[in-house]
Amino acid sequence: MTTLKSSIQIKHHLLSNRLVLPPMASAQADEKGHVTNKIYQYYDEKTKSGNIGLVIVEHCFINQQGKASQNQLSFADDDVIEGHRKLVDILHHNGSMAIAQINHAGGASKQSITGCEVVGASQGIFRHKDGEEILVREMTIDEIHQVIHDFVNAAKRVKEAGYDGVEIHSAHGYLLNQFYSPLSNHRSDRFSGDHLDGRIRLHLEIVEEIRKVVGNDFIIAIRLGASDYLENGANIQDSIFACQAFEKAGVDLIDVSGGLCGAMNPNSKEQGYFQELSEKIKKHTDVPIILTGGISDPIVANQLLKDGKADFIGVGRAILKNSDWPNHAMAIDYQ
Repeated sequence: MTTLKSSIQIKHHLLSNRLVLPPMASAQADEKGHVTNKIYQYYDEKTKSGNIGLVIVEHCFINQQGKASQNQLSFADDDVIEGHRKLVDILHHNGSMAIAQINHAGGASKQSITGCEVVGASQGIFRHKDGEEILVREMTIDEIHQVIHDFVNAAKRVKEAGYDGVEIHSAHGYLLNQFYSPLSNHRSDRFSGDHLDGRIRLHLEIVEEIRKVVGNDFIIAIRLGASDYLENGANIQDSIFACQAFEKAGVDLIDVSGGLCGAMNPNSKEQGYFQELSEKIKKHTDVPIILTGGISDPIVANQLLKDGKADFIGVGRAILKNSDWPNHAMAIDYQ
């Protein structure tokens, strides 16, 4: 019987359990995106129990134009590698496999933060959580090729820093999610929002190019906003098709999320509120699946695994509030 304490193999990595610390922005990097002592202390505190099998480090911008917020971590240049290497050493010392999430904010960025023009999948108005509305310019094909190049270079730096893998962020309204959702992709070229092949083309090209430079042993994960939860938006059938394509392209791990304007499911408040999505994707792919979403009770987390909702359970806010949560979870007899 699979429990929260069951080990699992991904490629040549054996994880001691199914507990994941998912990416949560700490906003503690310096102004250039370098890792700071506060970040070392934060991740050390959360993982020193030795009971978190996998840590996905918070989203790191791949270029200045794609920076989402002040004090966000970076993988945009070589200067950040050494700081990340020290962070990886901490996570490995504490018994966790370490993956770094890389991201481009697209229309969710602000010129006041990046100093750059705001671009996205298509021209339109992007409404930020603070209510500010920003006009987004549609990216040119040359700019898309540059973004692919920047994702690949960021992934190379992730590997050089010693991480075990990289996660590509395509959720919560950021750039790749903007290409994936038919509500924000109105292009008419080969990245067209009119058909699913066009909406996932950028993802596939990024995955394929990253695989060429990191080799076969390095883990490539993708965090997918598997449902927009909006009329005419991306839905679970789209995501089953997309995840099958990602698996074929070489993705090793799928991190299921949802909500085009943030991680949320308006139809459910129960723990593991993306479980309907993760369960269906799991049934149609052979790639391990991570389920997150408001999970705070270890017994519930274990039951979600037992019921086949996912292969890993991500617990974010509960561990953020209580660093002893993993110890408590692993002390329970789930038999």
